[in-house]
Amino acid sequence: MSKPVVAITRPKDRAKKACEIVEKLGGEAILAPTLDLEPVNTESLKNLVARKEDLDWIIFTSPTTIVSLNKFYPDFLKTLECNLAVIGNKTGKLAEKQGLEVDLMPEEFTAEGLIEEFKNQKITGKTIGIPRTASARPVLPQELEKLGNEVILAEAYKSLFPMDEDAVKDLIEKIENGKIDAITFTSPLTVENFFEIGENKAKIAELLNDNLLTVCIGPITARVLEKYDVSHIYPDTYTVPDMMELLFKTLEKVKK
Repeated sequence: MSKPVVAITRPKDRAKKACEIVEKLGGEAILAPTLDLEPVNTESLKNLVARKEDLDWIIFTSPTTIVSLNKFYPDFLKTLECNLAVIGNKTGKLAEKQGLEVDLMPEEFTAEGLIEEFKNQKITGKTIGIPRTASARPVLPQELEKLGNEVILAEAYKSLFPMDEDAVKDLIEKIENGKIDAITFTSPLTVENFFEIGENKAKIAELLNDNLLTVCIGPITARVLEKYDVSHIYPDTYTVPDMMELLFKTLEKVKK
């Protein structure tokens, strides 16, 4: 029996772990990033760093935020004294590697999950810094402000259209020829850009529905797949390892 071939669409610099998990579970990983991330030192990030002493909380929503701060302001994390909230295990572990203590991480790894925790703890009247990508959903800062907090938004990195479109086009060709068993998406933009490169959106949706198993990391990404009428599954816990475990368990059931 040949190895299941799993397509990974997440950014190249964040795909290594996903590829390793696929291989560990007995599959073959095909990397075709539909999203690239670029750290940027924007005026809004400079402002956030300048106001470090004003912060009661800072929120890291992805590892790339930490990478960006380390690149442009290597002393910032070393001298950070406010409370820290993170979304996701990977972000939390990277923060701890920097010597930071994570004060809050929601059980549900989404902006909505974090908002619920802030509501439950009645966190209000605080100054909260959120360095992230400008293309992120507005729900987190909006809801925190509704709770009576001041939010300092800062663009720490850009979410870019994939630089290697040929790799994605090659992936689509492989899907069309039945050479891919499953595809994974880890953010709404990985889905949107995939369909953008594929051009014929109806045809792409048909290929995904007919030719393979589509697995995403959680409900936020699932909404975009639903928009394109793509059948999909996602794990109860929104992490890459859980997503991959669900993927291989589902493939095993299909074989039987």
